[in-house]
Amino acid sequence: MTAIDRRTLLALTAAALAASPARAATGTLIVPYPPGGAVDILGRLIAGALEPRLAKTMVVENRGGAGGSIGTGALARAAPDGETLGLLNVTQMIANKYLYERLPYDPDADLTPITRLATGTILCVANKEAAGAKRWGSFRDMIAWSSAHPDETRMGSSGVGTISHLGIELVKARTGASILHVPYKGGGPAIVDLLGGVIDIMFDVTPALAPLVRDGRVVPLGVGSLERIAAFPDVPSMKEFSDIGLGEVDIQTWYALAGPKGLPEEARDAIFAAARDAMADAGVRGKLEPGGFTPLVDASPEAFTSVIADQNPYWKELVRLSGARLE
Repeated sequence: MTAIDRRTLLALTAAALAASPARAATGTLIVPYPPGGAVDILGRLIAGALEPRLAKTMVVENRGGAGGSIGTGALARAAPDGETLGLLNVTQMIANKYLYERLPYDPDADLTPITRLATGTILCVANKEAAGAKRWGSFRDMIAWSSAHPDETRMGSSGVGTISHLGIELVKARTGASILHVPYKGGGPAIVDLLGGVIDIMFDVTPALAPLVRDGRVVPLGVGSLERIAAFPDVPSMKEFSDIGLGEVDIQTWYALAGPKGLPEEARDAIFAAARDAMADAGVRGKLEPGGFTPLVDASPEAFTSVIADQNPYWKELVRLSGARLE
């Protein structure tokens, strides 16, 4: 190639680069659970809602395992530049420090809370054949039968120390019912065994069980919150079982945005404003509510930090009741 040819090639390359649009900014949203679950679905919805508001493409990165600790540890180690965020829940931000002997992050020191995005409760459903044979028309019936038949009711959860496990342990402590806990490695395998009759009931987050209820494949017995929820207005809440000791039970989990420690206030506040705007969007809310999520944005990152501090004793006690302690 001659010198003229080289100069011509360089000129053409420079012109092409100048004419091409600038590469779009890209951010990462870490979801500390495998693809396909309720949190992953929420994460992809949130990522899409944040994109136009942050003017960047948000890539969802699934890093499941150890109750969300693996993905949260990755978030804690990320550069505090506002490019990496995490969609975490109350387990990673509070409960894990009481559940695990060792964590790859410190929930209080290694994360920057930004805001909650949604809350949700757990749903108790029963295998149809089991409910029919044992005449479980309600949560009250299931508790009464379980009290009279110790350890004969098999309750599946998505794992030791999960919200589904902690929730049933609280119910057992308040009612005295004897229910056998059968932990699984995730909600999917538990649902398979629930439908197959290997287990009788299951407590899990509402978005995971909602499709089964709507398809009539399971019998809904109750929701774990104090009040009924919009997604299933005909399913009774815990307050309606005050006669068996559950009148003050309000099992709520939440899903939140967080960044690594050291996130500058300017970046944190910009992300908070984008999240607040996204969760006010009717289209976003319309996709959340049918799945059992209730949109919720804190007044400020500082307010969210206060919520975390206030809820620590509650989750510490739930973990104590469960007796769970993990390596």
